[in-house]
Amino acid sequence: MFGKTLRTRRGTTRRAATSVLLLATAVVVGACGSSGDPAPGATGPPDPSTVNLGCLVNLTHAPALIGVSQGFFQGAMPKGTTVKTTTFSAGPAESEALLGGTLDAAFVGPGPAINAFIKTNGNVLIVAGTASGGAGLVVSKSVASGSFPADLAGKTLSSPQLGNTQDIALRTWLATKGFVTNINGGGQVNIDSSSGNSVSLQNFEAGKIAGGWVPEPYESEFILQGKGTLAVDEASLWPNGQFPTTVLVVTHNLLLNHPDIVRDLLKGLVKSVAWINSNEAAAPAAVNAALAASTGGKLLKSSVLGLAWTHLRFGLDPFAADLQTDANNAEKLGFNKTSDIKGILDLGPLNEVLTAAGDPTVSAGSLGS
Repeated sequence: MFGKTLRTRRGTTRRAATSVLLLATAVVVGACGSSGDPAPGATGPPDPSTVNLGCLVNLTHAPALIGVSQGFFQGAMPKGTTVKTTTFSAGPAESEALLGGTLDAAFVGPGPAINAFIKTNGNVLIVAGTASGGAGLVVSKSVASGSFPADLAGKTLSSPQLGNTQDIALRTWLATKGFVTNINGGGQVNIDSSSGNSVSLQNFEAGKIAGGWVPEPYESEFILQGKGTLAVDEASLWPNGQFPTTVLVVTHNLLLNHPDIVRDLLKGLVKSVAWINSNEAAAPAAVNAALAASTGGKLLKSSVLGLAWTHLRFGLDPFAADLQTDANNAEKLGFNKTSDIKGILDLGPLNEVLTAAGDPTVSAGSLGS
């Protein structure tokens, strides 16, 4: 069902966290597998034999996990085309695979998606939203009950990795509270962006760090297992409490040469999101099982799963205005040289799928091509 897994969620061996800032800026090349002979009368390239899809092993990637485990992606593909899924437990390795050309499509956070769009001069595009919510700052009860946030001065907080979506959110929030951080290390609040979520949870439980800005299920694990306090629910910082946590990106090569495959992926995503939202009672357990299957790890505790699920929303809107805010914040922090991401959204294929199904379409706002 799932392909190769890079670094298990609970594994002790962690791939070195290489920031997307340090990735080569080479133009993305297609990663589709070898193709068969063109169909009689075909005018375009034949369908690829393999479509390489990436996702993270987080609850914020639930539609991706369900799309694979329930066969929604594979079921939408033409005969002879296989979806090969590689799961990652951290964004840098997934971004490296995407930018290096070994992935055709990937579920990623908006931070890496924006970075990839800029680094490749528009050769990685967002074609759909996936998830909203499910992230925030959890701190120790002693910090939360003291003079918060002033007491964060001199403390260490964690983020999943340097320049990822939660790292940008944490640094941006700290700036609004008067704290200076440095993407090269140091600052008034130290940010550990290299340990990874699992190790950061262990450090939090051991009292080695004051807290972390993390995605689900780690947010709920910090709260329940680490006995922490949700000091900042990121949803409270955005209009209507909604902000993009996960989006689906594809390479320009896949979109240009195989638009039918992109539509097929989107059909699978639409079906996955609809299944999750219409099976509220069964969906959390199904996602939990898919998460464990993808890593070979243990199921999440029911208390963690239940709390985490209340923080998440799943839908296809990538929230264009909020993506621009993310880009603005990343530029201010020094992660990107520009915040110009016009053209990052290509929602044409998604809206074709939605229109055919009789569903409302999604707007690209000012970020369409």
